[in-house]
Amino acid sequence: MRRTRAAIATAAGIALVVAGSVAAVAAIDPGQQQQDQLEAHSVQYFGVTSGLAVSSMQDINDPNAPPLSFATLADGLSARVVTSGVAASNLDMGALWPVENPRWLLYCNEQGASDPGVQRIDLATGAATTILTGIASCDPLHVTPWGTVVFGEERTDGHVWEMVQPESISGATVNRVTGASSDPRIVRRDALGAVAFEGIAFLPSGVGYYGDELAPIAGAAGGAYHKFIPTQPRTGSAAISDLADSPLTSGSTYALKVGQGSNAGQGMAQGDGIWVKVTADATGSLRPADRAAGATGYYRPEDLSFDEAALAADRVRFCGNNTGREQAHYYGETICITDGAASAATTNAATAQVQILVDGSPAYNMPDNVAYQPGRGNWIIHEDGETEFERPHNNDLWSCLDDGTDNDLLSDGCLRIATLNDLDAEWTGGFFDPTGQHFYVSIQHNTTGAGIVLDITGWR
Repeated sequence: MRRTRAAIATAAGIALVVAGSVAAVAAIDPGQQQQDQLEAHSVQYFGVTSGLAVSSMQDINDPNAPPLSFATLADGLSARVVTSGVAASNLDMGALWPVENPRWLLYCNEQGASDPGVQRIDLATGAATTILTGIASCDPLHVTPWGTVVFGEERTDGHVWEMVQPESISGATVNRVTGASSDPRIVRRDALGAVAFEGIAFLPSGVGYYGDELAPIAGAAGGAYHKFIPTQPRTGSAAISDLADSPLTSGSTYALKVGQGSNAGQGMAQGDGIWVKVTADATGSLRPADRAAGATGYYRPEDLSFDEAALAADRVRFCGNNTGREQAHYYGETICITDGAASAATTNAATAQVQILVDGSPAYNMPDNVAYQPGRGNWIIHEDGETEFERPHNNDLWSCLDDGTDNDLLSDGCLRIATLNDLDAEWTGGFFDPTGQHFYVSIQHNTTGAGIVLDITGWR
């Protein structure tokens, strides 16, 4: 059909309008709009006045630099120095002690067997006392629901230890190879097997969940997630004073195998899974049994933390980090694992499920430690990236919302709430007090060579 000049002109005009509309739509970035909305509502969603737009590129090299100069915080937050220059140099995870009316911070020190392993730090003065030496690469440390302190070694042959009355122990020694201890208030818990311990958490019954910080190598799978079920689950609620009464004295260990039937195993890192019983070898290692059972491997499982709101509703849900490897452009992820009712966790009757909460990116990079914020329910994620790979970028703290009622299962968004100013340093071991208003965190590997712990406040 032959078209008139008028028709051609009209069509051309419509085309220009459509092209202009397409160009206008293309100029809109919905993802950026969402981030801008999170920032605009930072007080409502994250409890800070405003977040930080970018990571710091500063690199403090002064060993005499003031401790607070190593951190830049989101508007609205402030920090005081709990300790600096007197504690061990590589403080990792910690806990308040005692739980009611705390006087001290208990901290793991991630160094060798001849260095302080666990220290007690006075909250008022910052003075540090060494509780014990003899363990190596002490990383996780937590107070159990039954009132003891557990701590573990992030090593291939690492073990978990349990302690009572840490306020009155000083200068104890342990033998990490034999398990011997100079103080009967400190014992090694061989029932949990030997792996590289970092993320570990216990239910009041004594059921425990923990990962093995292992990267895949030479075709072998990475670290597995484990579940410990005690032989004698704890039924009371009172704190114990005798380690013989601990539910960690004996039990069975299981590894997580994601998938269904013949489809279970590698390549099924998300979705439904089962707990497969594994038995440690003669050295205590769980790794040979993990591989034989086809346990799902992840890239260096790091810290994990219970969803406290879920626990209050009798549901097991914990979220943890698989740190990834930035130099391979695999930025890691935060995953969440559910395991049915907490009151029935000893039965293994539930179908475990793994889902991603936050996918890594060049900005949200190599997540390591994670802390649940009481009251608000956000997740505080600590980065441990390769800070000089491709460009200088310091490690950050992120506050991430949990998933809401939208269509996906992912976090509803994250905000950068702090950044370091030392390319050698990392945030580590951060945790909240029960009010969710005090966030204690270590600045590890900083250029001063000394242990620095901050108390970050100002959350709204």
